[in-house]
Parts: sequence; C-alpha cells; structure tokens
Amino acid sequence: MRRRLVHLDLKGAAPRAQYLEQVLPLLHSLGATGLLLEYEDTFPYTGPLELLQAPHAYSPAELRALLSQVRAQGLDVVPLVQSFGHMEFVLKHREFAHLREVKALPNALNPHKEESLALVKAMIDQVMALHEDLQWFHIGCDEVYYLGEGEESKQWLQQQDNTPEKLCLSHIKAVATCLASSYPMVTPIVWDDMLRGMSEETLAESGVPQLVQPMIWDYAADINVEGKVQLIEKYRRCGFSKVWFASAFKGATGANQSLTLIGHHLRNQLEWLQVASRSPADALEGIALTGWQRYVTGWFSPYHRKRKIIHPIIMHHFQPDAVSLLCKWNAVVQDLQAAMEQVFHRCAIEEWMEENVHPSLQKLQQVVDDLDEAIKALN
Repeated sequence: MRRRLVHLDLKGAAPRAQYLEQVLPLLHSLGATGLLLEYEDTFPYTGPLELLQAPHAYSPAELRALLSQVRAQGLDVVPLVQSFGHMEFVLKHREFAHLREVKALPNALNPHKEESLALVKAMIDQVMALHEDLQWFHIGCDEVYYLGEGEESKQWLQQQDNTPEKLCLSHIKAVATCLASSYPMVTPIVWDDMLRGMSEETLAESGVPQLVQPMIWDYAADINVEGKVQLIEKYRRCGFSKVWFASAFKGATGANQSLTLIGHHLRNQLEWLQVASRSPADALEGIALTGWQRYVTGWFSPYHRKRKIIHPIIMHHFQPDAVSLLCKWNAVVQDLQAAMEQVFHRCAIEEWMEENVHPSLQKLQQVVDDLDEAIKALN
C-alpha cells in the first residue's frame, strides 16, 4: 500500500514532544509515509477552548518543532479530531455539558444543536492553523454510543422516515461539508464502524460517500478477510472514491493489557495484507497502523477510584450490577451464618467468616461505596 500512516494516540500517557522527534527517523526507516496524530486534550487549544487542554498538553512551540521534524523526514501528517463520539474530553466540562446527546453521558455530541457544529468547526480551525499543506483530516465519528437516546433525538426519530442511521449520516455530512467549505483541498476521513451496517441505499442517498473516505478498522488476529473484501466492494458501489484500512501494532487487546502481544498484532497485519491483495488497487488509499495508549480514560482501577474520575458510561453499566451482587452476597452470608449456627459455636463461626467471607465482601462493599462517591462527585 502506497500510504502507510503510524497512529500516535496522544490522549493517554502522551510521550514528550522531544521523544517523538527522536522516534521519527525510526518510523521513516521502517517504511512509514506519514503520521495519524490523535491529539484530543494534548492540543494547545486557545480562547474558549483553552479549558480542553490537559496539564501536559503540548505548547504551540513544541508542536511546531515536532511538525517541522516530521516534514524533514518526508512524512505526511493527518490530524485526528473527534467530532461526534468519544467527545468526553470536551463534554466532561460544564461549559459544554449542554451539548451532550444524553445529559448524563459525556461521550457523544448532540447532532441537533447548531452550537455542536460550531464547536467542532472551532476545534478543527485551531488544529488546521498549526498544520501546513494537509491532504487529509480525520474527523473520527466512531463508536457514537447512545446516539438517538437524547430527548431531541427521540423527538426527531418519531418523525416519518427518520432513523438513527440517517441521524448519524446527517451529522457526518454536516461536519464534512463544513470542512470542505473552509479547506477544499483537504479530504475528510472517518472511522467506518457506524457505516458498515448501513444499507447501500441509505449510504448512497446520504451524499456522504462523495465527501469522505472511510477508514475500515479491525484489530483482531483473525479478521474476516472475505467479509472485508465484500465491504470494500459495497463502499465502492455506494460512491466512496477510496478506502483506508486500520490495523493495530499495539493496544486494542484488553483494557488491562500490560504487555504488547506481538504475535496477535503481527497476525493482524498479515490478515490486512491478505485483504489488500484481494482488493482493487485503485480502491485503496492506504493503511493506518494504530497504536492505542489506553482505552477511554477512567477505567475502574484503584488509581481512578481514589481520584473519583470514573467514566460515567462505566458507572452507568457497572453500578447496578455491583449493587445487585452485593445484595445477593449479603443474603447468602445471612443464610450461611444461620446454617452454621445449627452446627458450630459462635466463636468458630466468627473466625471462619472473618477469614473466608468478610475479606471478599468488604472488597465488594468498597467497590459500591467508591461508585456512590464518584456519582456524587459528578453531580
């Protein structure tokens, strides 16, 4: 494949800019032709967007120096700015919370509000201002969880012929049109997972295929090669001019993965090479080798529990199960204690319970307490 991007996931444990500069010659020597830079909260946003910066965000000077070195190595740059899903780093702030699709969840942008598009445009404009001679700009749009579940979306979906698919496509089209209007020489790229299950008719009628290039991602060691070939053909029939692939060289193998599973990622690359060999060469724009630093920040680890920075979606799914499990545990403990009292003296029961039951029960109780505290902190 002619274009080979290496994805730098800067939203979790971002490396120092000076370190990245040292890595560039290696990436070039290994065959990379460009970088896919996913900044998230490490970009030096200014003005009303300044609050999006993490404490360790790169300075404008650091980024200019890094991008200068990237160009010196002959590498292209494709910035990635999320514009629909994975908007936690924006929507977690009170100033932008009113733009959430679902009031309690900061993951997805409300596609009905004009202010949502204005926010995305402001983010894109600031990133564009620090980059030169771009050919592509990745606007994200993957994993837009809970789309259609906001109050405005529910009302919109009650209207005749409106569907979640059309709602998704209308926002992608709005963002892509906005980008094309301001930067006509730049082609938008989108992750394809929200598109791949849609019918050819829905995709073709949306006008989206004429505006963006889909990046088909699959990080498994045993991807469905034939299915991917058919998906590429489907996208071609819908009107997409080119498609990208996205493999993974690290990450994407579990939230608690500490070591890179080299064998897994090697098989993933080889599978994608099979897909490429069976696809029309003129349909492929290139591949991005993604390297995920970590998953959505705020997993339920001791670190995050201590600081009460647990992701709302995790709490939403996890808290009811934890409370239910604790109730069941308490019921079992009461039954167990009653049964043991028929056989043993109280001192023996207390010893056995404290050594074999209470440690696990206390851990579960602490989990529930931490969830409750984190929910209070959100409110």
